[in-house]
Amino acid sequence: MKRLFHKQSVLLGCQNRPVKLEQAMAIVQAVVADAPGPVSVFVADDHGEIVAAATMDGAAPDTRLNAQRKAYTAARSDARSTSELIEKVKDDPVERASFDPFFTFFRGGVAVFDGETRVGSVGVSGLPGEVDEQLARKAIAAGLSCF
Repeated sequence: MKRLFHKQSVLLGCQNRPVKLEQAMAIVQAVVADAPGPVSVFVADDHGEIVAAATMDGAAPDTRLNAQRKAYTAARSDARSTSELIEKVKDDPVERASFDPFFTFFRGGVAVFDGETRVGSVGVSGLPGEVDEQLARKAIAAGLSCF
């Protein structure tokens, strides 16, 4: 059984047209369909607030918060993904310590862009970080053909 959570909110994108909740749900469903193991997935708006989310049966409870934090970080940082942010700050503990305390430095958060405008993000947690990130990127491409 998959638990789906959503609210009436939108991502902005596709030539400034709002992305419908159905598109955020499509991203969630794409991650769930492609995941080789149980994960949690969060789709956030450009402020890092949840639009849609799911936790697959068997996913560890902490994957929910991890996926949320990955999406939040990807939405609010200046990096295009949590992987990019990790590389940016890996040798600078002072810079890492200066970030928003809800930021995470785990792979699996990917920002969504309309041109150069950040319009939202996806966070996936439950598998190795590289797999989480691949699932997020593939789901963005599948769920939002305009991105």
